[in-house]
Amino acid sequence: MTLDVHQLDQILLVGTGVLLLAILAVRLSVGVGLPSLLVYLLIGVLLGEGGPGGLEFEKAELAHALGFGALVVILAEGGLTTPWPKIRPVMRMGISLATIGVAVSVAIMAVAGHYLFGLRWEVAVLLGAVTSPTDAAAVFSVLRRVPLPSRLIGSLEAESGLNDAPTVVLVTLISTGGHHGFLEFLGIVVGELTLGVVMGLAVGFGGVALMRRVALPASGLYPLAVMSLAVIAYAGTAVLHGSGFAAVYVAALVLGNGDLPHRAATRSFSEGLAWLAQIGLFVMLGLLASPGRIGLETVGLAIVAGLVLTFVARPVSVLVSALAQPMPARELAFLSWAGLRGAVPIVLATIPLAAGVAGSERLFDIVFVFVVIYTLLTGPTLPWVARVLKVARRSEPRDLDVEVAPLERVAADLLQITISPKSRLHGVEVGELRLPSGASVALVVRGGNTLVPERRTVLRHGDDLLVVTPRKQRDATEQRLRSVSLGGRLAQWLHDAPD
Repeated sequence: MTLDVHQLDQILLVGTGVLLLAILAVRLSVGVGLPSLLVYLLIGVLLGEGGPGGLEFEKAELAHALGFGALVVILAEGGLTTPWPKIRPVMRMGISLATIGVAVSVAIMAVAGHYLFGLRWEVAVLLGAVTSPTDAAAVFSVLRRVPLPSRLIGSLEAESGLNDAPTVVLVTLISTGGHHGFLEFLGIVVGELTLGVVMGLAVGFGGVALMRRVALPASGLYPLAVMSLAVIAYAGTAVLHGSGFAAVYVAALVLGNGDLPHRAATRSFSEGLAWLAQIGLFVMLGLLASPGRIGLETVGLAIVAGLVLTFVARPVSVLVSALAQPMPARELAFLSWAGLRGAVPIVLATIPLAAGVAGSERLFDIVFVFVVIYTLLTGPTLPWVARVLKVARRSEPRDLDVEVAPLERVAADLLQITISPKSRLHGVEVGELRLPSGASVALVVRGGNTLVPERRTVLRHGDDLLVVTPRKQRDATEQRLRSVSLGGRLAQWLHDAPD
């Protein structure tokens, strides 16, 4: 197929129109508490062969490849924007949910698929594997708007970032007809995950060391370089037959917490790129769906599958996972309800569809309807469930927004500090900051006006500070500012900021 300039014009016109519509739909979805994926899926269905658009898209192989590419970007954004201090205390729970919890959920769903739905064991296990992982895009976009303790959000974010890896291995092995014993399969999964984590750590720490020593000529190059490193972690690991999804999330997590220059710009860029990936992914999956194939039987099976997963498989998997890190019953109940599904199950369902597994079309339709129903059930109710279970919090102290720019000629860094509405820097005098030797507040921007601060200058909410610090003192300077932001004047007597 050739592409001329006139066809390109038409593609750009339609593509950007759909993109703009999808972006505007984000506001609607946020207002009603729904993950935006439902709106994007609907746009894809309307554009598809069963809707007014009439576009035919039946290339499961292409959908599989593009879906994996979009998930790489989404996982990279999740890692880059996840604070390590928030998930470190609950990593045992997150890892347990992503491994043991997934295994328990797959087993329960497979048994239900075989005995309740009459599916062949191969298809039943595929049903369990594609529906068990939570969706990173849904978790990152929905849960960060719900006022929850950091341990709950951290557990769910760690789970969603890591649980794609074992399920992709399982679905791929079954779809390609691989016959492996349990121990052999377990060895493959552990080996691929281990390689993925090691490669992710290597690329992440190597990238941090490189980026902190290289001064790029334009600030816009830093986000591109960071995202490139995350994608390299995925691609390099995949070439070595390891888990690329584990590698990209771990690498992005290290890079996002590595005190790199222009971190705020990098986060903003990755968030925009992730939104673009989500929009393209969900619209494409909506195009791939065929409403004409979906009958009452498919809807019924999807409803039953959702009930089994919601009220049996997910709670049991959470309880078993809690053996690694016990948590209060109310928090476990919320974890059970908050296992958000989204594009990941549908993307995983394209693997057997592309491989031509018998019954894969029926499986895809069931999973598609299941995701829509499950999202409608769980997404809007999360704030209400959090209040009922008394796990919601009114507010949590916000950390500082810190942007870093290198000053190579003087071996120093320029920190741009934004004092958030909940920061306890409000009311603190510049002299009371007690910054490390060589660091100083060079400028304060307040209400659009600039002022050169003195020791008695009082900081206010909404101020932007420009702090110059020697590079060797940057970490200590940031830590001191964060301590005062959380502890106020008392931080001059405290070595660590309160939780």
